[in-house]
Amino acid sequence: MAKQKTKYVCKDCGYETPRWLGKCPSCGQWGSLIEEMESPKSVRPFGDVSIGSAPRPITELESGGATRLTSGIAELDRVLGGGIVPGSLVLIGGDPGIGKSTLLLQVSGAVSRDVHVLYVSGEESSNQVKLRGDRLGIHSDNLLVLSEVDMERIEHWIESISPGLVIVDSIQTVFTKDLSSSPGSVSQVSECAGRLMRKAKELEIPVCIVGHVTKQGAIAGPRVLEHMVDTVLYFEGERHLSFRILRCVKNRFGSTNEIGVFQMRDTGLSEISNPSEVFLSGRSHMVSGACVTASVEGTRPILAEVEALTTRTPFGVPRRTATGVDSNRVAIILAVLEKRAGLGLSSCDVYVSVAGGVRLNEPSTDLAIACAIASSFRNALCHQDLVIIGEVGLSGEIRAVNRIESRVAEAAKLGFKQCIIPASNTGLLTNHENLRIVQVRTISEALDFAMKR
Repeated sequence: MAKQKTKYVCKDCGYETPRWLGKCPSCGQWGSLIEEMESPKSVRPFGDVSIGSAPRPITELESGGATRLTSGIAELDRVLGGGIVPGSLVLIGGDPGIGKSTLLLQVSGAVSRDVHVLYVSGEESSNQVKLRGDRLGIHSDNLLVLSEVDMERIEHWIESISPGLVIVDSIQTVFTKDLSSSPGSVSQVSECAGRLMRKAKELEIPVCIVGHVTKQGAIAGPRVLEHMVDTVLYFEGERHLSFRILRCVKNRFGSTNEIGVFQMRDTGLSEISNPSEVFLSGRSHMVSGACVTASVEGTRPILAEVEALTTRTPFGVPRRTATGVDSNRVAIILAVLEKRAGLGLSSCDVYVSVAGGVRLNEPSTDLAIACAIASSFRNALCHQDLVIIGEVGLSGEIRAVNRIESRVAEAAKLGFKQCIIPASNTGLLTNHENLRIVQVRTISEALDFAMKR
């Protein structure tokens, strides 16, 4: 009997080497090489490769853009770009207990009203899936539950049933007998995901797979897994809050800027059609260091409250902490406030947070962050009926932002009376009744107007 050889594979990039190395030569990550058993040479990646159809001119092909499958959840359809594309492979990741399996079971229940759905559970038994289904009120004869981790058997049932949707929960539990490595390893995850991708393309069946995440928040397994799939969705949210945000980070068939907002309840995840009202609920009207800003996520403007707290530090190095915003942007804003607005923040600890657990990534929230920090530093209240929009430059100028009309319209719809915007954006606005538009060119002008005197 031939001796079985081992190899070391990088869990981030898939680089292979016959001996262990502390640092991966390909991606430069430390401690990312893990030991695996080598597969027989006869095993082909992603199963048997057959000769397909002959090449055809792109003008003769059909795009199939109007055949998307409705998931039954409007927020999920928004994130996916209008629905589930037939033949697509969707990867959903998130922290344990965040609601990935609940969301997919709700989608299975909605889609099974029209077509057969195969729900493959590798982590739970069929009876356990039934318990969750009873809690969610899902009762459909078209929803078929399969508790299986063998990739060959899963492929057999997909071909036999030919369902309209396949759910695999999760990809780290599935394995193929062609490989000797354990489930969840780099080779097993790549091979099983590749086979599911081939089945999705050959049979024109959409497949949704669940992926575990690491302590750093990235999807566990090789980085090639995210390159292989068509769409990557991340479930975000604080464990102690009931709100969940579904964010798209890769989408071959739509925008990557859309988000879906949900609330976790006893009966499952419920959609939130107006997130601005949720994120602004519970505002304190008599405390300094709080401002409202308007951010755009995809096609949807969202109003959120930015909070800041500044305190004198007894130590030589002040502390800067940011939650929900980019910490590097906060550092730049602090430097601009000290240099251009004359605020002595070098001896203060600064804490910045976004209420409601939402994350704001675009630079149009810079001015609101600056006003919140200055409000806390001066202990002066900001106007409660004011929305602040604008990007802050290094010289203290306020730069224009995109989609200004939709941001201002959302502020007017929620009853705000005043709005600070960059002066270069005013030519793109139409008149809004009961909403005063304030044009600012520098950060000093914005601070002078935002603070109550």
